Amino acid sequence: MLHVLGIDAGGTKTVCQLADEQARVLAEARGGGANLQASGELEVEKVLHQVMEDALGERGIVPAAICLGMAGVDREADLAIIRGFMARIGHKAKVLVVNDALIALEAGVGDAPGVVIIAGTGSIVYGRNARGEAVRAGGWGYLLGDEGSGYWMGRLALRAVVREADRRGRTTSLTPRVLEHFNAGRPSDLIHEVYAHALRPTAIAALARHVQAAAAEGDTVAAGIIEAGAQALVSAAEAVAGRLGLQGATFDFVLAGGIFQAVPLLAQDMSRLLPPVAPRARIQLLGHEPAAGAVRLALAEARGAAGVPVYKSD
Repeated sequence: MLHVLGIDAGGTKTVCQLADEQARVLAEARGGGANLQASGELEVEKVLHQVMEDALGERGIVPAAICLGMAGVDREADLAIIRGFMARIGHKAKVLVVNDALIALEAGVGDAPGVVIIAGTGSIVYGRNARGEAVRAGGWGYLLGDEGSGYWMGRLALRAVVREADRRGRTTSLTPRVLEHFNAGRPSDLIHEVYAHALRPTAIAALARHVQAAAAEGDTVAAGIIEAGAQALVSAAEAVAGRLGLQGATFDFVLAGGIFQAVPLLAQDMSRLLPPVAPRARIQLLGHEPAAGAVRLALAEARGAAGVPVYKSD
């Protein structure tokens, strides 16, 4: 019987699913984040090897194919690194390495046209049309972009706190929430917490849940952060849909990533702002693991060749 592994390697967590030829999940394993820029090559290889071994367990199964979805693999240098260690740990299976946005889109709409909007620790918008052309916007990393992501919201929450402390910004309930989160007595203590501890993006992204809580209780500063994030993501979605010629088509916008779960108000704002971009499009919140999309692509790769979209050049 044919077996495959589908892996979703994100900034916060990694999920690996072992599935049979009917795409039935036989086992699932989870590990920490596996982002090359944030974690480094050795840590990423360690995480991937561990989740693969945990998913296979003692079954004696040799996977026919493995699909790994990971951010950054559109860059040739990063792709070469990943292919290198997958050759070492890949059980001699066929290995397909794709952008993690593609596996999320596959999980949501299969091989149909669509646009996936991912907001996790970082953010990216990725789409595919019926001609097999792909377009992306965002995915530039936390220093250059990642608008609407958990890190972006957390950073703006920290800025709101220090702006209130300086009397440059409005009073916000984010201040006591953020101070309690870091066990800090006053805003000036945040300097040590943030800089001396060299917080990773995932640690900053953890503040997004406080933005949700404050906004849900009527805090206008927190609500403004969420609204701005939604507008930025919708702008990226509009750019992708426009380049793919999807504005008048029937397709799905797929909302994926942990921030849509941690900050449900973001999904609400997106549902309000997206319809004018493509009036015939549907909006769905991805209700299962993106690794399911990696399983689909791994099965296609095992049976011949997976249909990976080609980036549109214009």
